[in-house]
Amino acid sequence: MSITQGEKLKLIRFSEQLNKKEFIDLTGINYATYHGYESDKSRMTLDSAIRIFGHPRFNKYQDWFMYDKIDPARGQIAPLLAHSVQEKTTSSR
Repeated sequence: MSITQGEKLKLIRFSEQLNKKEFIDLTGINYATYHGYESDKSRMTLDSAIRIFGHPRFNKYQDWFMYDKIDPARGQIAPLLAHSVQEKTTSSR
């Protein structure tokens, strides 16, 4: 069962503990445009995808967002795994 593009964007944002303003400040996407994506009122453009997944904080979600696949060995994870992977890394130090 696949979830919508908007639901995926929201999961990424929640996983990174960001509000919409913080997310758009990081990516440079217009607030109204991003709101349209997250509410599934409009489809994300290639330019916006490049802005989001080209950002070092979000590129780890690219495969999950586009293909519903993860590869932790390559650093490609799902949003819900983001903090559990970071916690394991931090706690093992």
